[in-house]
Amino acid sequence: MEKLDGFTEFVAVRLPALTRFGFALTGDHQLAEDLVQTALFRLAQRWARVDEPQAYARRIMINESTSWRRRRRVQESPLAAAGDPAAAVEVAESVTRRETFIAALRMLTPKQRAVLALRYYEDLSEVDTAAVLGCSVGTVKSRTHQAIRRLRELAPGLAIGTGRSLAEEVVR
Repeated sequence: MEKLDGFTEFVAVRLPALTRFGFALTGDHQLAEDLVQTALFRLAQRWARVDEPQAYARRIMINESTSWRRRRRVQESPLAAAGDPAAAVEVAESVTRRETFIAALRMLTPKQRAVLALRYYEDLSEVDTAAVLGCSVGTVKSRTHQAIRRLRELAPGLAIGTGRSLAEEVVR
């Protein structure tokens, strides 16, 4: 069991954040959970040799989500809103904004989604994002710019890049 020393603690602390990161990559809660499970399984296999488990898990998730997207298209699932009539309009608008944003995210390339998730959801610097993705800082800047420009084209009503973070768009 020495091989997995600290693994349980890592999972207990990082599971919620990894699940949110998985959702940012896939736009689907069930796929996010599957993605995290796959990443944790692969991480456990190499636990004793991994120096940066969080970065390693994120890298696995990025690679796996890219592979999944190549194999199949993710079908959108409708969200149902419930509540009193006064709050229903606010909930409906919030759900519409979120669904619009998620649909726009799904139309980005996997690499664009990964860079946005790392930069704005995981709040990594450009240097750290480049290290996780195994590319240059210039590539991170370029992909970020292209992804945000594409999001603005796909969802012009969301005011992306006007002070509100991309993570706030997903959470709202």
